Amino acid sequence: MIDEKHQTKTLDFDLSEVFLQQSQKALLLRKESYKLRIDRLKKIKAWILANKAKIRDAVYSDFKKPGFEADLSETFVVLADINLALKSLKKWTRPTSLPAGLTYFGSSASVVYEPKGVCLIISPWNYPFNLCIGPLVSAIAAGNTAIIKPSELTPNTSKLIAKMVGELFPQEEVAVYQGGPEVTQQLLRLPFNHIFFTGSSAVGKIVMEAAAKNLSSVTLELGGKSPVVIDKTADLKDAAEKIVWGKLLNCGQTCVSPDYLFIHEGVKEPFLHHMKHFLDVLFKQPEESFKESPNYARIINKKHYQRLCEALSTAIEDGASLVCGGDVDETDNFISPTVLDNVPLHTTLMREEIFGPILPVNTFKNHDEVIQYINKQPKALSLYLFSKDKHIQKRYRLETSSGTACVNDVVVQFQHPHLPFGGVNESGIGKSHGHFGFLAFSNEKAWLKQRIGFTSAKLLYPPYSATKKSILDILMKYF
Repeated sequence: MIDEKHQTKTLDFDLSEVFLQQSQKALLLRKESYKLRIDRLKKIKAWILANKAKIRDAVYSDFKKPGFEADLSETFVVLADINLALKSLKKWTRPTSLPAGLTYFGSSASVVYEPKGVCLIISPWNYPFNLCIGPLVSAIAAGNTAIIKPSELTPNTSKLIAKMVGELFPQEEVAVYQGGPEVTQQLLRLPFNHIFFTGSSAVGKIVMEAAAKNLSSVTLELGGKSPVVIDKTADLKDAAEKIVWGKLLNCGQTCVSPDYLFIHEGVKEPFLHHMKHFLDVLFKQPEESFKESPNYARIINKKHYQRLCEALSTAIEDGASLVCGGDVDETDNFISPTVLDNVPLHTTLMREEIFGPILPVNTFKNHDEVIQYINKQPKALSLYLFSKDKHIQKRYRLETSSGTACVNDVVVQFQHPHLPFGGVNESGIGKSHGHFGFLAFSNEKAWLKQRIGFTSAKLLYPPYSATKKSILDILMKYF
């Protein structure tokens, strides 16, 4: 019989040993040239390009994600981040000079971007390659070592990630630990310099609590309910096509997926007509069912399948109308794209993040009621507005708060390499992607170099005379 206590002790020792190795390596990395970071990023890029088929196969084996979606949402996004870092790293790592002003006359001031040190990356199952290797790219670009904990719910992709890291890096630079919550718990006991977590808000609170014990800085990419608002000025056909794509990408298992929809009562029916059309043409051929389509993924496991089925049936029992879809198959974790109308606000579908191919629809008469509803909810990771009215666009920009926002499209803000990505409060802490990912894994250190001899600061040294008080009064008033 295997001694579970012995296994835990062995894991503890192994983690502690690797953590110590990475701590020592991190001290050396901070002295290296940015060119060596570029070399590491190039190795990751070359491996990904040479193993695209293996990445496709792995995510398909985990939850039947279509090959094209794997290329688009797993591989392409990571490569775009790498390419941006390769072009920009010299600039990002260069100290930023700042003006001194008369108050600090004779000194020079700058911000120095130093690596935080040993970092922990805990990644989710819904985009198992992208949301694991993307943060790793930022960590390496910033000059850190890293320990990765991929999701146990996507074992094939996690195994591939471990293989990739093992081929590219010694464990004192990057290491992978696979397993369930018990492994995460062991990792969170270590005093990491930074923790990057992507997942649910509930688990995010656990991560933040553990990080607080070691005063580790955190980036938390969480989720929440991302609203979609369609007003009477919107291009309904264009909106329907974009929303169907964004909602059904990865079978709705996307943190920035359109979660629920408010549409002006005067344009609901034509919009639903367009939506039904694009449901028939985007993710399947007209003559085939969604279950037969190679372009439509599956729910990750039985637990989430049952959760979605229960929320769907409860909403219908409470008075929601089924517009289309509702087909399910437990043997395959299959739920067809489903649209519900007039969904009561107290139902699970309107209270909790859906994370599946179900879209609740409700109508509104004026934007005041929609803005008021949104502002009463936890702050969303994303907000989507379809409107041609610039005044309405400005209202949502100024009167609502969300981690990201997008006008007349959905999801694409996540892929923009120059935009910060992340939530606010309940939907996350900190930003990532591109330069913002580099900053997340960097300590922005103030560096001031003072001249020797007389300085403006010495004018205020004691003893405190009336003259010095006058000088200070002038400084407080004008500088």
